[in-house]
Amino acid sequence: MSDGDAKKLVRSPSGLRMVPEHGAARSPFGLDEPPWVPDKECPRCMQCDTKFDFITRKHHCRRCGKCFCDKCCSKKVPLPRMCFVDPVRQCAECALVSQKETEFYDKQLKVLMNGATFCVTLGTSDKSELMVCRLSNNQRYLVLDGDSHYEIEIIQISTVQILTEGFTPGGGNTRAIGMILQYKVPGSEEVTQMKFTAGEDFSCNKKLSASWLAAMHKVSK
Repeated sequence: MSDGDAKKLVRSPSGLRMVPEHGAARSPFGLDEPPWVPDKECPRCMQCDTKFDFITRKHHCRRCGKCFCDKCCSKKVPLPRMCFVDPVRQCAECALVSQKETEFYDKQLKVLMNGATFCVTLGTSDKSELMVCRLSNNQRYLVLDGDSHYEIEIIQISTVQILTEGFTPGGGNTRAIGMILQYKVPGSEEVTQMKFTAGEDFSCNKKLSASWLAAMHKVSK
């Protein structure tokens, strides 16, 4: 596994994209560009039904590929899941989804790649190990470093259960204190379980660990 996967700049009808040179190195969070609805099959805006003519031009949403008038497809919004270098034109519905994802890329993914410290227990063992856990720079692996070393491919993770404490009958706030992770070992149907618990010693930043767990919860969605 290499964090330094080479990238290349490519041009598509939708815009410039910075993509991995090798398809196998693409992020598991990535999306493929959609096929565009052919112009000849789209005489009217697919949102407001306005008829296209010399004045009312048609535009394709870069996320869904559907055809719209300028009024219904005027927003240019970042689309990191498709690796676009600049914001691209999207319909109103897709723009809302992309704006939410941009917050995830700008905040949660950075938290995951910065890492946090946990006590990690493998399987049914009663022994735990203090490990730094982070998402690899290419977003493809969960990397755990301590006396031991693990690399878990994100696409092999089947279950993410966040452990919390602090719930009260009156509706008090809960705080993430750990996580149970289940994943398949490559080349096998065997499911392995890991338990992550925020360390109790002063060297561990509980707030950072809680933020990391919250980000991991968003990844699982």
